[in-house]
Formats: sequence, structure tokens, C-alpha cells
Amino acid sequence: MSVTVQSGPPDAKTRKYDRQLRLWAATGQAALEGARLLVIGATATSTSVLKNLVLPGIGHFTILDPNKTTPEDVGNNFFLEVDSIGKPKAVEATRLLSELNESVKSAAEIADIADILAKKPEYLANYTLVVVHNLPRKTVDKLAAYLWSDPTLPSLIVIKTAGFLAEFAIQCHEHTVIDSHSDEKVSLRIDNPFPALLEKSMSIDFESLDQTTHGHIPYLYILIQAAAKWRSQHNDTLPKTFAERKAFQRFVEDMKVKIDEENFDEASSQAFRIAPQPIPFDILKLFDDPGLNSLGSGSKPFFHLLSALKEYVLSQEEGKRSLPLSANLPDIKSDTKSYVEVQTIYKTQAREERDMFKKVLVQQLRQRFGNATGGEEELLQSVGITEGLIDDFVKNSHGLKVLRSTVYGEIDKHPNKLSAALEEKPREAAVHIAFAAFDALPEGTAPTIENLQEATKQLLGGNTEISEEVEHCLGEIARSPTADLPTTAGFVGGLVAQEAIKFITKQYIPQVEGTVVIDLIGSFTGIVP
Repeated sequence: MSVTVQSGPPDAKTRKYDRQLRLWAATGQAALEGARLLVIGATATSTSVLKNLVLPGIGHFTILDPNKTTPEDVGNNFFLEVDSIGKPKAVEATRLLSELNESVKSAAEIADIADILAKKPEYLANYTLVVVHNLPRKTVDKLAAYLWSDPTLPSLIVIKTAGFLAEFAIQCHEHTVIDSHSDEKVSLRIDNPFPALLEKSMSIDFESLDQTTHGHIPYLYILIQAAAKWRSQHNDTLPKTFAERKAFQRFVEDMKVKIDEENFDEASSQAFRIAPQPIPFDILKLFDDPGLNSLGSGSKPFFHLLSALKEYVLSQEEGKRSLPLSANLPDIKSDTKSYVEVQTIYKTQAREERDMFKKVLVQQLRQRFGNATGGEEELLQSVGITEGLIDDFVKNSHGLKVLRSTVYGEIDKHPNKLSAALEEKPREAAVHIAFAAFDALPEGTAPTIENLQEATKQLLGGNTEISEEVEHCLGEIARSPTADLPTTAGFVGGLVAQEAIKFITKQYIPQVEGTVVIDLIGSFTGIVP
């Protein structure tokens, strides 16, 4: 990502969103401000979700609700007031939420989603994301099926709450993430140093340095030189066993000239970096992703970039394959001069490898589309790729993600999958099964314990014995089948908004696969596969 150095004080917008810009940067904020959100139902939970999206500056939201405000609504929804009673819930909730951030555009639709699906379903295509809360299952299934029918239609988040229980799931065909903020340690190539790094590391005569300079040698140089000396003394092999690795750490520490040289302590703690650093398994799996099978002008830029990365990596000598080098270095115990020098070496090499990657990308696009698209820049733009996107992709190539869900409710059609989930995660699966049993009740059937138990047995198949965990959740559903408690709404609203932000900004990793369940009685959250 290209960086613009701003002179003078930050503008009002930067000051307003300063803290969140540190999390998802200007690119994430731009994505958030370009998003259009449709929320179906002006409930306490859905307005809590919106509160957490309006404050950081989502571009536009619409609340769709055909109902008028009742005294009960005012009692549990912070975004309805006494004066709202008798007025459309959508209009009142929209008005009060809009007061949180004047930059956010909003609209209220006094309509029923069932009517829209029947008469004007194309209306839904105007949005980036659709969020529903506590809609009847029959309506949810129709909505989910329609949105699933075309990959270009918006994704869907379905939320259910009942008293102190809740769950939500994201339905999307495909979600790609470049900047996942991965915890995966980026390879510094200490195990296989590039020529400039190797030359610099081996050129330092540790013994001739004064104590001050010796105490500021970057640990990368120390490890590269120590590994070379170790190889020369051990038949050109690196430490393999635990005992050998501990011996190598002592070998590094023995290179100190003073006992308190922190840079050598750091080198000892980072000694694992001399071992071959393989490309992350998740990245290698992406090289077989079905998104690479039939690339064309309609393919996402991500997959054109991923295809180029695959060729870039596989064209290297086996055993020495690596992703493009990242210029982002961790903090190093060193003086400023030495750190800047290391940084320059890495930035120069990273720029060269980035250019090599771009060359592979352009060659592939030429082979794919021919020369009809004009020059290099026009070719890249024709598939939605910018120089900044290439920079981001290369920098984050160790943490790429492709996420896909199934159509909403798919697991509920398979008793064996529900039973397997219950065996693997009994507490978590119990929450989901209780909600699924409630959904399975015929229209007009009271959600009594007996009726819910019968529905549960049908879901799990035959005469399955109902576990204690499921009984506990069925009891809460029977007690408060549609209760939208402010405490639950506040907690769930924060969780859902967080996942929505990840999804919209295409940063971090949203929980696309599986269903998130919440039990505020047992004080736990979890995932049902």
C-alpha cells in the first residue's frame, strides 16, 4: 500500500476516526464508508448492531420494518423513546441512530421483507450486506435462498436471540482477505539469506568491534554468521535435535563480550529462525483453490494475484521456495544507524521481489487476455488491479485467506452432522439445536418443553436421547422464545458488528464458516461447525 506523508495537523475526519484508523487504516475506512447495510427488523439487537457500525462511520444503512412502536419495544430498545409509541419503528430507530454520526446516510423502509421477496426482490441488490434478527424461519429461508441464488447479491447475517441465548451465522459465497493481520511470523530469510543480507552479515568482524558497537549488532547478522560457523564445525548441518538447538543457543550466547548484551540474548531467543522456514501450509493449500481453475475478466483481482503468486513460488528451486520478501521488520535491539541499514537492505530486496512478482502477474494476464488491453497499466486496471493492491498483496502474502460458507441452515437438514457436532462440542451444539428446534415447530405451535423436545428428536433423527446440555437450552427457549433482552442485545450487537466490519473492510478474518453461539447463562461463546 502506498503511503502519503501528510504535512501539518491531521484533518477533522482523521481526528474523528483516529483510533479505528490504527486498526484498519485508510483503506479499511474507505471500504466501510462505501458500504450499504440493510437491517431487517428494528429490534433491540439489530439497533445495537447498527450503533456499533454507525459510530465508526458506515456509509449508509436502511432499516426495514413494517411495524409500529409499542410500549414493550420502548422498554427494551435504547433507540426508541416514549414519544415513538404508535409511530413506525423503522423511522424512529433510524432517526435516533442517525444522531450518533452526522456523516452516515440513512433511510427507513416501512415494508415487510416477505412482500419485497414476493414482489420486488431486486431491491436487495442495492446493498453490501443484509442483517436480519429473529425473523420467522420460513421467511429467513426464502431470503437466504434468494441471496444464495446469485453470487453478486449481498451476503447475509442471520441473528437469533432468546433470553440469554443467542447465535448468528454469515452466509456468503466467497470472501477473500488479503490483510488478515496474521499472527504468522514473516520469514526474515535468516535460514536462506539473499545475497545482500549474506554479504553484509559475513563481512562483520565481531572481534574487531568495540564493546558499544558489538552490543548493537542486529540479531539477524549474529544468527547468519553463527549458523555459518556452526555448519563449518558440524559437517555443514544445522541443529536438528532439541539438544543441538539448545547447544546452538549457548553457542550464540558465548559470542558475547559482555554479559549484558541484549542483542545476543535476542539472537538466542530467535535461534529458531535458522531452521528452514516453510511457506505456511494454508498458503500452499490456496494454490489448489477452485477459484484458480477458470480465470477470466470477471474473476476477482485476488485470484489473478494468487495465480501469479503460485507461479512465482513454484518456479523457484524446490527446498528454497519462499514468498515475496516483506520489508516490514520487527523491532530489533540495535542502534539507529544499524537498524536503518538493515531496513534498507530488506526494502531494496523486497522491492526487487515485488517487481519480479509483478512481472509474473503481467505475463500471466498477457497470456490470458492477449495484448488487446493496451499497456501494462491498462492491462492491470482491466482486472481491477492497482499498484497499491499489488503492494498490499505482496506484503501480506503469508496471511491470505479464502472463506466460503454454505447456504444458511444447511446443517439443520442433516441429522448426522448435528449429532456429530453435539458429540464434538456438546455445549455449543446444544444452543444451536435448541434454536433449530424452535424454528422447526409448525406455525402456531406453542414452544413448550414437550413440543421442543419432539422437534429436537426429529432434527437428530429417530429416538435420539436428548442430552442435559440440550435440555438446558430448550428450557431457556421455552421460557423466553422471542425475548430481546437489552443485556443480550448489547453483547450480541457488539459481536455481530465486529464480524460485519471484518467482512466489509476485508481485513482480519470474519467467522464465515460455522455458527457463532452465545450462552450468557453459562458465560461462554463458541463455534458450531
